Amino acid sequence: MSVAERGPAVARTASLPVPARRQSPSPAEAVVVIAPLPLTIALGLWGISRKNTMWGDESVTYQLAHRDLSQIWLTAQHVDLVHALYYAVMHEIFGLFGGGLLTLRLPSVLAMSVAASGVGLLALRLAGPRAGLLAGLVFPLLPQVQKYAQEGRSYAMVCALVTWASYALVVSVPHRARWRWAVYGSTMLLACLLHEFAVLALVAHGVTLVVSRVPRPVLRAWSVTAAGVVAGLLPLAICSAGQSGQVSWIGGPVRLRYFLVVAVVGVVCARAPLGVRGPVRLSVLAVPILVLPGLLLLIASLVKPLFVDRYVLYSNIGIALLLGAWMDYFHRRQQSSRNACIAAVAVLAALVPPSLSLRTPQSRSNDVTAIGATVRKDGRPGDGLLYLSGQHRILTAANPEDTRFLTDLALAQDPVSSNTLAGVELPAQDIAARMLEFDRIVAVRAAGAHSPTNPQEEAKTNTLRRHFREYGTTRVNGARVTVYVRDHDPSPKADPGSSSPGESGGVMR
Repeated sequence: MSVAERGPAVARTASLPVPARRQSPSPAEAVVVIAPLPLTIALGLWGISRKNTMWGDESVTYQLAHRDLSQIWLTAQHVDLVHALYYAVMHEIFGLFGGGLLTLRLPSVLAMSVAASGVGLLALRLAGPRAGLLAGLVFPLLPQVQKYAQEGRSYAMVCALVTWASYALVVSVPHRARWRWAVYGSTMLLACLLHEFAVLALVAHGVTLVVSRVPRPVLRAWSVTAAGVVAGLLPLAICSAGQSGQVSWIGGPVRLRYFLVVAVVGVVCARAPLGVRGPVRLSVLAVPILVLPGLLLLIASLVKPLFVDRYVLYSNIGIALLLGAWMDYFHRRQQSSRNACIAAVAVLAALVPPSLSLRTPQSRSNDVTAIGATVRKDGRPGDGLLYLSGQHRILTAANPEDTRFLTDLALAQDPVSSNTLAGVELPAQDIAARMLEFDRIVAVRAAGAHSPTNPQEEAKTNTLRRHFREYGTTRVNGARVTVYVRDHDPSPKADPGSSSPGESGGVMR
């Protein structure tokens, strides 16, 4: 056979489709994924007990996760519906590993470790291996990440899910496979169901795709996926809107300074010619997720205050990506790595004081362990116990032993049986009558809180003012514990011990 005759046969053979072989992870990818894990876990485990203390929000998680799933669901009809899925997850974890303080916080440590690996992989794909490694190592060092990696709340899990959803988005742009968009959508939906404000990351992703000028089929696929996420979240958003009173405590932006600082630093880093790999640039992904969620909350706060830094914890993904890529750029510009090493040491030294501070009980807005211990110390067996207001009953609920020998004067039905967080209180006149049966009352008042203007709270304060005098006050982190004693009165007083739990339903057990 001549060469001319063999040519078409060779051409036909070459044109046959060859099955695509899935590439195995490169050593660089393995390092980028694995390296942040031990650092994040080590920082998460360092001082994780905070001297065996717990703060109010964690106490709510601790209490609700110990209830049955049916009780969690019934409670969510009244309060904390937005966190119902998280409480259910923690209930299962408590069932497997026990309900201790370490079990309460360890899921957040592990979730943040997964997030750190995802941040590294994102930066690797968008700016190269060194940027990926640096971003993955920077992420767990961020003060806000260190803080919420050690909290028994949903924010670390949400951050991890948004991180990997962002990675799924970046991977889906060039490949366009439907299953990749399904992974992206399901991951984002799960993040939103754990905390509704994760939906703001969806907005940031949309801006990223528009600015990147991706092809219309990609934009169409994202739009369909985003619509599915919103549709899946809509029932929760509608039902939880009736519980908007839960955020009534937000009087203005909470810890806004951190957000403003990292936003400015991130935008400055984005001005450098960072590495570019693929259709989506690192800065175009990082800046929107860093700035937009917090900015949207601030705009919404013009109508109703909603900005709390932990609600957009996942914005730290953006600053970690930008810092990692900027350090890579800085390293490439320097002829010697000496300056880079000096800068790294200086940054690490600057992070030591806040890292130490975050592991103290005073780093949180209250300390329910200290509040309960103070009630136990200042109260005597048979004393009355009063919460100003009743919603602050959660401040001593973490350890029932602290209030075991005191009589909760206002309580009609305990939190578990009433499927509430703080229980159901007696009518105003009954509260006043019960208070007059006691010679000593221990009152718990949250620091900086104002009692609601309802008949029960007015009955408490009026009865204290008219018939009792302040004996002493102990101030602890997040609360004041005051002992009141009855003014001398010739009228007979009932024996404080005469009210049995069965008659009053008010003894905390």
